Amino acid sequence: MSKQRGFTLVELLVVIAVIGILASIAIPSYSDYSIRGKLIEGTSQLSDARVKMEQFYQDNRTYAGGTCPAATANFTYACSNLTTTTYTITATGKSALSTYSYTINESNVKASTTPWGDNTTCWVTNKGGGC
Repeated sequence: MSKQRGFTLVELLVVIAVIGILASIAIPSYSDYSIRGKLIEGTSQLSDARVKMEQFYQDNRTYAGGTCPAATANFTYACSNLTTTTYTITATGKSALSTYSYTINESNVKASTTPWGDNTTCWVTNKGGGC
């Protein structure tokens, strides 16, 4: 009698099922992780822009005329309400991040609108709605 080598069909189906289960868990987790990494770009640019606005105010005693950050790979930035005593800077996501929006103003009030939850006191940066 000769000995057979190889895998049975049942063994192959079990391996395919295990790979499918692992992929169904790993791919969404990786997508969320990737998005969280890109969100840092927007929030850090807003923080940097706030510092620059405050420096501009110290030099000129007005926020009017302050500069807005340039667009980056994942976000566009808009400055509004630039007056003597107020400003608002908004970061709006591009393409895959188009549903993410973050704002900051002269009082350092942070707000966010994301699929993970909205908040008027901080920037939501993870799926649980945490800041």
